[in-house]
Amino acid sequence: MPVIFDFDGVIADTEKLHFEASRVVLAELGVPLDQARYYTSYLGYSDRDLAVAAATDHGLGDSPTLNDFVAAFIARKSVAFEALMTSGAVLFPGASACIRALASDFPLAIASGSFRHEIERVLDGAGLRSAFSAIVGADDADRHKPHPAPYLEAARRLQVHPIDCVAIEDSMWGLDSARAAGMKTIAVTTTYPATQLTADRIVGSLADVTPEIIRSVLQG
Repeated sequence: MPVIFDFDGVIADTEKLHFEASRVVLAELGVPLDQARYYTSYLGYSDRDLAVAAATDHGLGDSPTLNDFVAAFIARKSVAFEALMTSGAVLFPGASACIRALASDFPLAIASGSFRHEIERVLDGAGLRSAFSAIVGADDADRHKPHPAPYLEAARRLQVHPIDCVAIEDSMWGLDSARAAGMKTIAVTTTYPATQLTADRIVGSLADVTPEIIRSVLQG
């Protein structure tokens, strides 16, 4: 009964850092981005998909320089995000205890739109890297959420059937991705209110997720 976590907004409180890094870099490239737009339209996107969507939304989608725009955004945003990450601990309260408790009973994995080196950096700093049997980042899947590819790849690496997995997500796009992969879902309301989320179980944060809850979700 594997448990597959999203990363940003579930384990690590990094969404605000992704927004700020994206906002600054897009502004440098001539595309404005405000917080409302990010959270309603782009949250959960990979860096590449966000850059394409932002460019398209501002009339640059058919530009012959779109590929250059996307490449510049990815490179600069990575640098900006890394700089923001040095500001301090980014794990949500209760995340570490939840992961350690679940790791005693279930195989764990991560399926995220962040790059794997960013995920591993945070996990290494928290002493949690060994809790996860597989990590699927933006650089590990051909397509990204809300497509099911990240979750399907995580299940493949765990050598399990997706229907036997529980996914933990904070966004509607991530939940759509997990459901499309055939997984049970738990939503945490760290980013969106419960009224905007549809899942087999909705909780406030990872602090509320126990092995008993995982088993009850899997049993339906």
